[in-house]
Amino acid sequence: MQFKALALALTAAAAGMLALPAAAQFAKLEDAIKYRQSTLFVIGQHFGRIGAMVNGKAPHDARAAQADAEVIATLAALPWTAFGPGTDKPAPTKAKPNVWTEQAKFTEHAEKFQAEAPKLLVAAKTGSLDNLKAAFGPTANSCKACHDSFRAR
Repeated sequence: MQFKALALALTAAAAGMLALPAAAQFAKLEDAIKYRQSTLFVIGQHFGRIGAMVNGKAPHDARAAQADAEVIATLAALPWTAFGPGTDKPAPTKAKPNVWTEQAKFTEHAEKFQAEAPKLLVAAKTGSLDNLKAAFGPTANSCKACHDSFRAR
């Protein structure tokens, strides 16, 4: 129960930060980079757990899938403001330079992921592996499309 309360408090704090310009959110540009990398890492960890279930590499656990999908849906909106001007240089980053030169396309990819993440949660809440598989594909494709265009390997 303490985890849920902490998660809700962190979510509320993070949501409040979304209203601020990126420069005001982070004391240093390096902080923005660490923030987005950390957020995307956590999303990837939880997404990987669901992926293992839908690909038969781990047993389907409806409760765990729902918990993972809740984390993904909660964090889906967070990393994007941390791609502000100047955040391409201070630290090693896997983001390609076109994140900053093709912002409309990058935003489109981010919005697609943000639209798919809640659908994954809805599917996970049904407890059905088939529903989870059906929602996982489009969500995974939204990640892949962005990675293919904007992430260095």
